[in-house]
Amino acid sequence: MKIEELMEIACQKNASDIHLTVGLPPVLRIDGELHPLPDFPVFTETGVKEMIFSFLTEEQKELFLANKEIDFSLAYSEKARFRVNTYVQKGTFASSLRLIPMVIKSIDELGLPSICHKFAQLKQGFIIVTGPTGHGKSTTLAAIINEINQTRKCHIVTIEDPVEFIFPQGKSIVSQRELHQDTHSWEIALRSVLREDPDVVFIGEMRDLETITAALTVAETGHLVFATLHTNSAALTIDRIIDVFPEDSKLQVRLQLSGVLEAVLSQRLIPSLKGGRVAAAEIMIGTSAVRTSIREGKTHMIDNIIQTSASMGMISFESALGKLVNEGKISLEVAQSYALRPEELYRLVKTK
Repeated sequence: MKIEELMEIACQKNASDIHLTVGLPPVLRIDGELHPLPDFPVFTETGVKEMIFSFLTEEQKELFLANKEIDFSLAYSEKARFRVNTYVQKGTFASSLRLIPMVIKSIDELGLPSICHKFAQLKQGFIIVTGPTGHGKSTTLAAIINEINQTRKCHIVTIEDPVEFIFPQGKSIVSQRELHQDTHSWEIALRSVLREDPDVVFIGEMRDLETITAALTVAETGHLVFATLHTNSAALTIDRIIDVFPEDSKLQVRLQLSGVLEAVLSQRLIPSLKGGRVAAAEIMIGTSAVRTSIREGKTHMIDNIIQTSASMGMISFESALGKLVNEGKISLEVAQSYALRPEELYRLVKTK
């Protein structure tokens, strides 16, 4: 068995992930659910090791054996790229490969809110895309950044671990930097990014105090910054950012964040009635009311501001789910299982 066989099957079945684990056959994630491949043998320790070592370079093998985990990207002919995490579990090797399509879908093709087009027109500010792992954060940001690439003359710098989507030639210059391959650390890459004459900066993931601090600094200096974070709502995103900092710094951080934040997009991929998944996105815009709430530490008011500011382009998560239910794209039962406030969703569906 070769890894290329599994990559081909993943592409054909439109899978999002491939899992290689001892004691199981190869497993694909399709539309959010795991599906073992019955026609393939169960992996032995030797079988998994041989397959994983078949796609690691010698340098990657050394790093993996030393650190017991490694992230990198892997190309499969011209059909797809895979973001790979190889790791050790229960003393055996394992690997998870996330499929990254070669073609970047547009904002409209992804069914994202139309206000995302405005995000691609901004000259400066801070935009954060949040949600659980595997719910399309990278895909959404790739669509927005590629719209900038195709419509504006900018220098776009991305810092990723690893590089996922490869941006095609457009009007912009796109410099994509991969951790370990193109830079030694997030800290060094973010420190030097301002010397690279960027207009737009994409930070693959805000992982800690250092990356969040750097993202705020880059946005404060008049650049457009995009980043991802693993949170479940706009209000929780604000809390998460501020809580990372020591107590004596939180006032300053609230001032910084309120000054640069343009939007938070929090999304989920919801199982569709027609098969596949559709995106439901909560949108918070950095209006004066939102900025004041952040500055004064009243983030508990943000959910209410979002619910009452639809005219300004804001969308609550329940409104997004309700719209999908009313359009016949998802079932009410599925929507309720994802809703943060099920009673609000039920009211929205009942009254329309």
